[in-house]
Amino acid sequence: MPPSPKRHPYKNQFLAGLPDEDLINLRPQLHLIPGKMGAVLFGAGDSVRYLYFPLTAVVSMVANSQDGRGVEVALIGSEGLVGVSAAMGGRSNWHEAVVQAPGYLFKVTVDVFRAELNRSAPLRDSLNRYMLFLLAQISQTAACNRLHRLEQRLARWLLMTQDEVKTNEFHETHEFLSRMLGTDRSEVTIAAGILREAGLISYNRGKVKIVDRKRLEEVSCECYQIIASALMRLCEKRS
Repeated sequence: MPPSPKRHPYKNQFLAGLPDEDLINLRPQLHLIPGKMGAVLFGAGDSVRYLYFPLTAVVSMVANSQDGRGVEVALIGSEGLVGVSAAMGGRSNWHEAVVQAPGYLFKVTVDVFRAELNRSAPLRDSLNRYMLFLLAQISQTAACNRLHRLEQRLARWLLMTQDEVKTNEFHETHEFLSRMLGTDRSEVTIAAGILREAGLISYNRGKVKIVDRKRLEEVSCECYQIIASALMRLCEKRS
């Protein structure tokens, strides 16, 4: 069972940034659910019935190939929502949504959300801003996956995960990391070993600990700072 939310349940920043009058109809329709690590919220091409607002959980959006391989294209935490394409009117999603870090989420039916979207201009504005951020993250992640060395990409991924879970220690297996980074498990083992030998992380039995964040940022490619800056701008517009 994932840890329970310790603070105000509306700490999902997408929801918290909305005026109270725009939450009055949506709030009773939000259902708190646990998200276990590895749980699939919906698959690529599935008909999407629910949208999800992470509170303490973190969700990976994964693009899969026909041979079963996959790669993470976006990371969604308490800043956003899962199921943007359905929220915008599509009934299926392009990517698989997998819980990467356990925790809690709100879920709401697509029909309820879209009814409120038609009524609320602030909700439409918030969704448009978030969609632009998500597109920026997806495009930068695509460039990162193509252009940068695996240890740089792993460093970027670890930094982004730490930003979302807000702790320097979390559970991730080599198998899960290999899928998120779109590479073989043996290559992840080598990349993690490079970071560990440099004293940037420790890794034991699926538990990752970031030991030296400053130097890990130096090893990471510029993609981390680009995505982090885009997220900061999104949050500033909400405040």
